[in-house]
Amino acid sequence: MPTLTAAQKRARAKLEYDAFLDGCPSRQLLDRISDKWVALVIAALHEEGPVRYSQLARRIAGVSQKMLTQTLRSLERDGLVTRTVTPTVPVTVEYDLTPLGASLHGVMLQLKHWAETHMDEVHGNREAYDAAS
Repeated sequence: MPTLTAAQKRARAKLEYDAFLDGCPSRQLLDRISDKWVALVIAALHEEGPVRYSQLARRIAGVSQKMLTQTLRSLERDGLVTRTVTPTVPVTVEYDLTPLGASLHGVMLQLKHWAETHMDEVHGNREAYDAAS
């Protein structure tokens, strides 16, 4: 097997992470970060800094305990969130964004603002579509 140049290695890596290709690992990451609970957890952690589970649950209305726990675990596994356990009585657990998670916040914030800004227009389009159908 011939030795690859640095440029060839970069080109190969770029092809390996093409989300349009079936089986690309980046699809799993896109699936994770496109979840509504992920977007809200990232936003809440960015706004409030390190928070306890109960604070996060109160901030994100409508999230079930199971879904919040699953979301936090998956974000921790991906290195987007840290979980810090302090040995107190009772034990204190806080969640915070990692630098990687903070880098995602800007993108998520833009998406959140876009949804809030354009919701009336989308509602109007839905009503027009439903009326025509």
